[in-house]
Amino acid sequence: MSLPKAYLLIFIVLLVDQISKIYVKTNFILGEEVEVFNWFKIHFIENEGMAWGTQIPGTYGKLFLTLFRLVAVGGIGYWLWDAIERKHSSNYLVVAIALILAGAFGNIIDSVFYGVIFDDSSSQLATLFSDQPYGKYFHGKVVDMFYFPFWHGNLPSWLPVWGGRDFTFFNAIFNVADMAISTGVGILIVFNQRAFHQKH
Repeated sequence: MSLPKAYLLIFIVLLVDQISKIYVKTNFILGEEVEVFNWFKIHFIENEGMAWGTQIPGTYGKLFLTLFRLVAVGGIGYWLWDAIERKHSSNYLVVAIALILAGAFGNIIDSVFYGVIFDDSSSQLATLFSDQPYGKYFHGKVVDMFYFPFWHGNLPSWLPVWGGRDFTFFNAIFNVADMAISTGVGILIVFNQRAFHQKH
């Protein structure tokens, strides 16, 4: 795959990611949910930290996370350029890196800019380019919305660890950027030999 095609893939993922986030942000109040199917819902949450809602504590935790993401994106971007320039890398590897880069960059946009272009979503629909933004640069919250609760109920008490508890499978809420990252990582894992096979 050529560099322009990789850039096009990144652009398409970013466009879909940001359109979906802006739509949800300006049409849903935080915590609002719409059922598409009984196993698929649009559920608006905001993630202040890393995957699964993990946060880095402290006053500068969020800033450190955003700066770390920026450095990581720079490294992934170089990896993509290097993989294409060597001309021996497989398309599996190039597509995987492009998806990971697009996903990481999509969530960085939220972290860097959303705090200064949106107002609060907790009790109202957010306004794009608001005069009263909810945060500041590098302190924005990542918008998540896709929720697939395939099964919900109480597990049998004889099961170890989770037995007798209220349980939902699958309880993660994520966005297009997260899907791109997961798909890219999945390609590297499932197609490992093809992805890292050197063309001759």
